[in-house]
Amino acid sequence: MYILKNAVTSIIRNKGRNLLIGIIILVISSATAITLAINNSSTSLINSYKEKYETEATLGINREKMMGNFNPEEMDSSREKMQESFNSISNISIDDIKKYGESEYVKDYYYTMTVGINADGITKASQETENAPSEPERAGGEMGERGGKRGFSNVTSGDFTLVGYSSLDAMNDFVEGTYKITDGEVPTDFTEEKCLINQELATMNNLKVDDKITLVDPLDESKTVEATIAGIYEETQSDDNKMNMFTNSANTIITNTTLTTKIKEANSELSVETKPTFTLTSSEVIEKFEKELRNKGLSENLSVETNLTQLEESTKSISNVKTFAITFLVITLIIGTVVLLVINMINIRERKYEIGVLRTIGMKKSKVALQFLTELLIIATIFLLVGAGIGACLSVPVSNNLLKNEITASKEESENIENNFGHQRPGQDMPNNKGMQPEKRNFKGVTKIEAFESIDAVVNIKVLLELLGIGLVITLISCISAIITIERFSPLTILKEQT
Repeated sequence: MYILKNAVTSIIRNKGRNLLIGIIILVISSATAITLAINNSSTSLINSYKEKYETEATLGINREKMMGNFNPEEMDSSREKMQESFNSISNISIDDIKKYGESEYVKDYYYTMTVGINADGITKASQETENAPSEPERAGGEMGERGGKRGFSNVTSGDFTLVGYSSLDAMNDFVEGTYKITDGEVPTDFTEEKCLINQELATMNNLKVDDKITLVDPLDESKTVEATIAGIYEETQSDDNKMNMFTNSANTIITNTTLTTKIKEANSELSVETKPTFTLTSSEVIEKFEKELRNKGLSENLSVETNLTQLEESTKSISNVKTFAITFLVITLIIGTVVLLVINMINIRERKYEIGVLRTIGMKKSKVALQFLTELLIIATIFLLVGAGIGACLSVPVSNNLLKNEITASKEESENIENNFGHQRPGQDMPNNKGMQPEKRNFKGVTKIEAFESIDAVVNIKVLLELLGIGLVITLISCISAIITIERFSPLTILKEQT
């Protein structure tokens, strides 16, 4: 109690010097709080991007493996072998996809099924010019693009391309804004016999929402399926088709995998291109997942491809901000510690006579050092709390300013996707393919970034405790020189020097 009382008295008596120490601690604590807030905001942003770009794995043709078996001297036979190999591995069955999806490394999966189809009484969109590619070439090129392959196509030829999606997550063209609903909406029930058609095709054939169209098997005209038009979409013109009369998707009819499976089951000779995508639990399980697929019989001519590079690129800039914040924090703490260390050494030298008197009247060195440490701890605690409060108040506008552009982009992106799906809100309650019922699941491709409305959202209790801990550690480190100096002082020598 005596030491504490003496420390308080000394603090009051030496206001100027202690105020200087307090201001330094105040600046350090405020800067530390703001830096921690930037670090938290950066982490929040990185996590939101990771939610947007979840680690996904797709199956693609291992071209290096296939080309390794190509013999230029036997071009015709080698090409036939490659075509046979391609046909055998590209026809991935739904059972295989489900088998691959039943993995501890997979959170969810979806797939698309593409097949050539005819339609009764509907005229396809085509342009016959010398320079323009014929419709079969254009459709084949499109299907090759969707399948991620060039040069080969195992999809049965037809006037139209029927693309079936297993879920909303699979509809990347709508998420990315390539396709946009102009009338109607994207059906959320993927078991109904409904479809979406291109606006150009609808205009040519005077079709509208709720009309019924008859899809015809191109290999057997007696096999038909009737589908209801649930929506009409348009495609954003890209640079490579601006000179064409019609967009690439003019003859693309979009439906669900229930309908495409029904058409396939009615005629086993139909060739369907199936492309699965698996959402993995994390990026660390990619190699384990691929090894598991090989054990389950995945062909060596197929490769497991991921979006890991895209994920890393999307978070690269904000990761740099986070690294800068941490670097700035470390530099601030080092400079603050050095400054406090120097001030404490000067403080001890100015108070040598006081130390000599205390030692002469019988106070132990340890108690003298403890008094000086108590003084500094009292000052540090007061100004750390004040600095933490100032930093916490400033952290909200600083963090929101950091995230300003991302917040605006997130809101616009969400609104655009809603419009692309015909005002169908992303993030609705829908069971995924593994039977789980997520709670307002995040729609793939939508970042969830919101402005911070309160201080505790940026600088919470944990951060404040960390801040106080850092401040006290700095204080203790800066006291080391004082304690060492006091231990070396001799009271008689001090009094002689003072005399």
